[in-house]
Amino acid sequence: MTDLVAYLGLFLAALMAATILPMQSEAALVGLLVTGAYPVWLLVVVASLGNVLGSLINWLLGRGIERFRGQRWFPVTSAALDRAQGWYRRYGKWSLLLSWLPVIGDPLTVVAGLAREPLLVFLALVTVAKAGRYAVLAVVATSVA
Repeated sequence: MTDLVAYLGLFLAALMAATILPMQSEAALVGLLVTGAYPVWLLVVVASLGNVLGSLINWLLGRGIERFRGQRWFPVTSAALDRAQGWYRRYGKWSLLLSWLPVIGDPLTVVAGLAREPLLVFLALVTVAKAGRYAVLAVVATSVA
């Protein structure tokens, strides 16, 4: 049961960290890695799945955000949405490889949905970025510990 709780906690931390909520999942991953009690590959897979799912939630939010354009209560102006779409058109789908970065990564996945990036392309690029970040973190954490 303890293993299931650890994996579930890591999954949820990674999922929430990928949404627009201010959270971090790296500490949870490193904490579990340094115990040496869990297979490294499985921790990386669980964290990656949670983080990619959180990014998918952002993409879905971006897909539906247009219906709120121009609403007085909506916190993003039409001009800001236009700028975001212009930025995404300029740098394109390959900018999703930066989706692992703090601060810009989460909004980037929302903008990809707004820009109607195809789901399979989105998932492939975001998975490479997110899983790559966790794999590098795992290598560093296990070599230092």
